[in-house]
Amino acid sequence: MKKNLVTVLTAGVIIFIVMIIFISLSKSQNMMVIKTGNTKQKVIPIVLGKFQDSDCGMVIDDITYSAEIVAKDGRTWFFHDIGGMAHWLQGKKLKDTAKLWVYAKDVHKYIDAHTAWYSRDDITPMDYGFGAYYKKQPKFIDFDTMFLLMLRGENLTNPLIRKKILLHHQ
Repeated sequence: MKKNLVTVLTAGVIIFIVMIIFISLSKSQNMMVIKTGNTKQKVIPIVLGKFQDSDCGMVIDDITYSAEIVAKDGRTWFFHDIGGMAHWLQGKKLKDTAKLWVYAKDVHKYIDAHTAWYSRDDITPMDYGFGAYYKKQPKFIDFDTMFLLMLRGENLTNPLIRKKILLHHQ
């Protein structure tokens, strides 16, 4: 009985210490997960290595496939993969009222996600495959199609879809 109690207490102390370490590291790095006060719903410049993806929690270290969601009340969420933005947004009430920004690879700036055109075969941080572009090209899709395909799992993370898309692009 004493042995079990000592084991449980030891495990509890170790878990507590690990939690304290993680909390102190996240505070010391000053990671940005959500920004408030952006009531003009403008793009907030992402600081590489200091902003965290709101869907998967990874640190954003490249803006090539990044996206931002800005609610009417000014809350702003950041994503390093457009598919992650769509995944995070599904089922949320602010889906129809928020301003959505995506980084367009062809013009190297953020544009309205609803007016962007999307490739399906880019190598993105989370392997979803959706790259945003300002100018339409053959085989590009619109926002609603991209969003639907993402939610149905018809992206490059699905091995069958990956094979089909990459086979057609050879």
